[in-house]
Amino acid sequence: MPKLLIYGASGYTGLIAAHHASSLGLSFILGGRSGSTKVAALAQELSVEYRLFDVMQPGPIDTAFEGISVLLNCAGPFNLTAEPLMAACIRNGVHYLDIAAELDSYLFAEKLDLEARKAGVMLMPGCGGSVVMLGCLAGKAIENVKDPVGIDISLCVSGPMSRGSAISASRNMSSEVMQRENGELVTGEPGAIIQLDFDNGAGSVDNYPLTLPDLITIWKATKVRNIRTFVHVAGGVFPTGHLDALPDGPTQEEREAAPYHAAVKVTAQDGTVTAAVLHTVNGYTFTGLASTEAARKVLVGVFEPGFQTPAVVFGNDFVQTIGQSQVKIL
Repeated sequence: MPKLLIYGASGYTGLIAAHHASSLGLSFILGGRSGSTKVAALAQELSVEYRLFDVMQPGPIDTAFEGISVLLNCAGPFNLTAEPLMAACIRNGVHYLDIAAELDSYLFAEKLDLEARKAGVMLMPGCGGSVVMLGCLAGKAIENVKDPVGIDISLCVSGPMSRGSAISASRNMSSEVMQRENGELVTGEPGAIIQLDFDNGAGSVDNYPLTLPDLITIWKATKVRNIRTFVHVAGGVFPTGHLDALPDGPTQEEREAAPYHAAVKVTAQDGTVTAAVLHTVNGYTFTGLASTEAARKVLVGVFEPGFQTPAVVFGNDFVQTIGQSQVKIL
């Protein structure tokens, strides 16, 4: 039976994914860094096998990948874990999935695309989180748009951040904002604030430009030549003070009280604008559920070799199979 390896399973989102994999009855094992006692404890709780290895040691990785057909990498920071694990997946014929929010993982996948295709291996960074939310929303919005030339898309985030997310975000923060212009990634305007209505009762709100991996994935899926990505923060999401002292992440109650939304405007060649919104569960809940559902699909043979996006491989409706998510064309 094809088997899934969840690496970084003791992290905050990895834990959600592992529990969901168990509830689905998937054939899976847990993975973590050498010396991790949390992974061993979780494996005992879920009655599954576990394997420990470090990403910079090819030999132990190859041994750990024996009998594995799909890897779900939940271990950040992804600028350190994605490339060696992608290379190991290509080397061992294992499909690669991750939950990265940083650009690095997607740039690595672009670089390794041809090698992965030759090996018959799929590389799908961002199989959960904003890449599914925004990619599927953009895909639905342009389905009936003739000659789309521009996409402005934004994620409305709310609720507390996990410790891992806060630390990764602080390391990757930059004053430089990127956008897709005439098909190329270029430096954008940091102060280019736009107004969008998320259809959540708050009316039109400010959205700030932010470099999101969707600049790569939406471009890959749609080939719309001009794409800008934004974020609206509902409340004081980003923590202050000593990030290492933060709790692992929000409680289930905090997640349930903080749903996410997304909004998109697609401009056609003739100037017509199509707007759509997404209403969904909290981002951490969504990522844990969507990444596991993506892995389940790949386990039963739903994949395409090379660098791929969830919207392309699973379809634009994939987002609406996760946690009662709803896309609405306005």
